[in-house]
Amino acid sequence: MGFPGTWMTESESVVYRVVPKCACSTIGQIMYYSDHGEFFDGDIHDAKGGMHKWALDESQEPISRNVQNHQSFAFTCVRNPYTRILSSFFDKICGIQRNGRRYRGNLVPLLVQKYGIEVGGDDGKQEFDQIASFRRFLLFARDTIRWRRPMDPDIHWSGMSGHVSTFIVNGGRYDKIIWTEAFNDGMQDVLQSVETPHAIDLAKIPRFNESEGHGPKRAHPVEDYFDDLSMHLVYEIYKRDFNLFKYDFENPGNKMPIGEIDLDEVHAKLGD
Repeated sequence: MGFPGTWMTESESVVYRVVPKCACSTIGQIMYYSDHGEFFDGDIHDAKGGMHKWALDESQEPISRNVQNHQSFAFTCVRNPYTRILSSFFDKICGIQRNGRRYRGNLVPLLVQKYGIEVGGDDGKQEFDQIASFRRFLLFARDTIRWRRPMDPDIHWSGMSGHVSTFIVNGGRYDKIIWTEAFNDGMQDVLQSVETPHAIDLAKIPRFNESEGHGPKRAHPVEDYFDDLSMHLVYEIYKRDFNLFKYDFENPGNKMPIGEIDLDEVHAKLGD
């Protein structure tokens, strides 16, 4: 199994487990800059050099050695499950991807046909009932996660706990889990715990939101998308995420965490 989704700076100053839709583009660029003194020109997910990634064959040995011996500070980043699944819907389902096509080819036509979802027309720019379509998408996301039908769950809406756990199960240990909602504070803690070839001034780092502009703008407050049934579905899918990462299930309008993450609890519950 190894360490899928794990990135490490070439200098081995820091190790990061990617969780999709949780500031991963910005974190990757910060890591790249900390080694090279400049940002990667393009989407950091496309970088085939300048940083170790598990997906690159030549990176697997150094990542395995480092993580199993806990040679570097290791961290990950999580996000409120309500805003994360909403973001996945607008970016991946309604949006046109950077290759100019729909995400995963026939996925959107399948959703339109089987679940009655609207996505704002061919270009994602037409008006449509965002709330009704999102709630239907939630049913689809639940079906993929609970029953792996009509397809396996996608990394962008599968639970964060699943991503976080592979690192632990295979012998890694996190030193820090930061929240997207308190990004600067958390990232500052990470940077203060490591020595990097190039200093990082977080106040001057742009946000690399690679999904920005892919899809239609969210037309309503977060809480408007979630009625009682939707909240029940979200809890069914993301119960572990709410509990381990201390998010507020009762109030979809509160994106901020309501407690401190207990790293020992995370390792105990996700390590089996």
